[in-house]
Amino acid sequence: MDGLAEQGHRVASAEVNGLPFPELRGAYAPGEWVVFNWCEAIPGVPYSEARVAEELEAMGYAFTGASSAALKLAGDKRRVKRVLRRDGIPTPAWQVCRFPAEAAAWDSYPAIVKPAFEHSSIGLDRGSVVLTRGELIARMRYVFEKMAQPVLVEEFIDGREFHVPVWGNARVEVLPAVEMDFSFFSDVRDRLCTYEAKFHPDSVPYQKTGSILPAKLTAVEQARLETVCQAAYRSQLCRDYARLDLRLKGGEFYVLDVNANADISPEASIACAAGVAGWSFGAMASRMVRMAAERLPAAERADAPVRPAPEIAESRRRRPAKRRSVREEHRLPAPAALAEK
Repeated sequence: MDGLAEQGHRVASAEVNGLPFPELRGAYAPGEWVVFNWCEAIPGVPYSEARVAEELEAMGYAFTGASSAALKLAGDKRRVKRVLRRDGIPTPAWQVCRFPAEAAAWDSYPAIVKPAFEHSSIGLDRGSVVLTRGELIARMRYVFEKMAQPVLVEEFIDGREFHVPVWGNARVEVLPAVEMDFSFFSDVRDRLCTYEAKFHPDSVPYQKTGSILPAKLTAVEQARLETVCQAAYRSQLCRDYARLDLRLKGGEFYVLDVNANADISPEASIACAAGVAGWSFGAMASRMVRMAAERLPAAERADAPVRPAPEIAESRRRRPAKRRSVREEHRLPAPAALAEK
């Protein structure tokens, strides 16, 4: 909020704790306010990120980030993979399984077993990478029993991994890529971003998984990365900003996941990449607000140039208390203030 205020926005905070958002009704006119939607879920309502967007849409608000349709798509790895395949975007070979017997149809190893409806690496640990059919069946049973959902079995590409922030709408821009550094690990099972690697500071995966920003890529690699990311961003209905996770093998970038409404906290990859590109944290957030403001009714947009700035209501995202810091790992300087563009 401070960063937005520094950019000239008048900001109000509205912490939402349940549908249908009584904190907003009557207090903030939809035609006059843009909602900075930083809400990952309604407390006590699992998988409700898309429901938050649906409610904001029903109330008539312009809000930052993905639509409810895009969030529903992002929350189902099966649909994400089908849409990527439909649109000809490279992604690792995959199979959806609901029963252990379906493992008989899979014959490519190493493979990775993911719960179909999770994000933020929930359900991923070193046991997720399997090398034999026996290990595959055991891991499938583990996910079925512990998480009560289908599994996505996927070819595990043991190559360079990149987390790539992308933003924009009519014009889609790829920000500097962050490369994950797994060089400490010799076992293929450890060369992935597990839940531990993201959220458990005392764990070896957290302490020994590094990141490189900006990633070192040739001109040809950079061009191909941007082409794949832009295509995937549009394919997955992303809006305003997202983060794409990819792996490079044999000259091709394979899309692992598309994270609509990805983490934009100051130490996460999007903010750090924006900083490398010359955007301060406040300027980055302000640009997101202005993209959302383009979805205000036409009369409100026409008034925008003579106003100090759109007004913002923020709904706060709930997240684990500690997450890997890209800036901390590389001791990046605070990003410079944005010059007029």
